[in-house]
Parts: sequence; C-alpha cells; structure tokens
Amino acid sequence: MEIKNYTFIVDYEYWSTDDILRSIIPEEYQIPGSFETVGHIAHLNLREEYLPYKKIIGEIILDKNKHIKTVVNKTGKIDNTFRFFEMELLAGIWDMNAELKESNCTFQFDFSKVYWNSRLQGEHERLVKKFKKNEFICDVMAGVGPFALPAAKNKGSIVFANDLNPKSYEYLKKNVENNKLVNKVFSYNLDGRDFIKNSLSYLNDKSIQKKVIEQLLFQHYVMNLPAIAIEFLDAFRGIFKEYKDKIKFEQFPTIHCHCFSNAEDRHAEIKNRVEAALGHSLDEKYIKEIYFVRSVAPNKDMYCISFVLPPEVAFMDEK
Repeated sequence: MEIKNYTFIVDYEYWSTDDILRSIIPEEYQIPGSFETVGHIAHLNLREEYLPYKKIIGEIILDKNKHIKTVVNKTGKIDNTFRFFEMELLAGIWDMNAELKESNCTFQFDFSKVYWNSRLQGEHERLVKKFKKNEFICDVMAGVGPFALPAAKNKGSIVFANDLNPKSYEYLKKNVENNKLVNKVFSYNLDGRDFIKNSLSYLNDKSIQKKVIEQLLFQHYVMNLPAIAIEFLDAFRGIFKEYKDKIKFEQFPTIHCHCFSNAEDRHAEIKNRVEAALGHSLDEKYIKEIYFVRSVAPNKDMYCISFVLPPEVAFMDEK
C-alpha cells in the first residue's frame, strides 16, 4: 500500500447552483425553487424575500446553465385578457424570442407578449391523447398552439384554434405554417365567447369545407384559460337549437375546461361554478372527470373538468 499526495482544487465550477445559492441566501430562507425554461430563457417568479438577491441569483443561473442566455423574473400578475405578464431582466441579454420543441412540434414566439408555460407540457400531452384519430377540435383559448398543433400533427385532428391576443394569433399562424399544418389548423383572432357561439358556422363554412371533409359538429372543445374559462361556458346555451332534429346524443361534444380552485371541496366547488355558468345542473352521467393538473400556489390548484355538453343546455332557448 502506498499513500500519494493529490491536489484537488475546489473552485466555483465544482459547486452546483444550489450549493452556491445556499452560500449567499440567509439560512432562515430556503433556496429558491426550480425555474421554468422556455427555449434559451430562464423564467423565475421570486418571492419578496429573495428580491435583494435577485441579480446574483440570475447571474448564478446564467453561469451554471450553458444553454441559458436570458434570465428574467416575473414582476406583475398575469394579464387575464391577453395572458402575459411583465418581466425584468436579471442576467444575460434581453432576447425574448423563444424557439422550442414540444410534442413533435416546433414553436416560436415572443415570451414577453404571449402566454407559455413549459410546466404544462404533461397536461398538453394528456389531453391530446384523449382525442381519437381525425377528430374535429375547437380550441377556444389556443395561445400559440400547444394543444392545437400536437393534436393536428400527432392525431390528424382538424383544429379550429382561436385566441384574443393579436400577438398569440400572429405566432399561432406562424407556428401552423412552420409545422406544415395549414390544412389542419385554422386560426382565428376573436373573443372566446363569440368564437364558441359561432363555432358551428366556422366549421360549416363552405370555403373551409373545400379543404376538409364535411363535418357538422366538433367532438371536443378545449378551454385553457384557468382564471376565467368557466365564465365562458354560458356561450354554449342554445348552441345547437337550430340543429335539434339533426343531432343524436352520442354526437354531443366533450368540453375540457381548465380552472383554479382553493375550496375545501374542490370538486364540488368546480361543479357548482360550471352549473352556474351553464344555467343548468350537470348530472354526474355527463361528467367524465375532474382532473388535478398541478398546484400553482399554496392552497391553489389547477384542474381540468371534462364533461359532455348536456342537451338541455345545447338546445336551451333563453328567450
């Protein structure tokens, strides 16, 4: 046996991001949690106690993640109309033009002008898996296309995708073109409530039907605006009243509506809100599931309620 001297240098490169943050953040605080990655952008949502250290936190993240070029921190609440929020630069360059791949699709967008959440990739994939081959999908709050494009590309769906934000609409169209889905995804820039009310008119537009097979109804409606999507469900009242003699119950669409809840009994609270918006009770036979998506804050969770549109609502005559 022989003992040899060996020099082991422990410098900055040796320590992990968490190790370095632990050395600068006061011991009474936990180190900041994981950050969201959007292409080359690291997006943080720092709590107040971390703000005095925000610049050094940004620099460490930039140093330790070679693919990251921009580190930003959320500074305000999300805009419920156009779904983007204000951000400040912590480190790197201000380049918010992101490009990334998800579910076999390429997406490009200005992260400062549209909504994107990489943590929802699992939810995007979960919902798309529920679609059967070649079904017709109405994506009411489509953003830049995280549901619409994978549904079209991976399931052969025909998707009518809408978003009120002009920038989201701009990038939605660009992503449709870049992924060669121009005859699969049809883009709109309208209010969500109006889009639902007129969705069958768009679907049965003769100029559209020249590009796809003739189809009377959608099989699914996707409503991914969890802060207020439930409020738009009133648009389904009477949506089929002009088609009463042409539609069988098994043709009725499934609605997938995302929402937040902090109630003690979350399932009951979500069901009650949906019923209030529909203007009719939602019998258990219509509910397919109330799915827990993720926790977004202490005592605040995101869900997706999937239910068949009740005939009493679809044929409702509010007059």
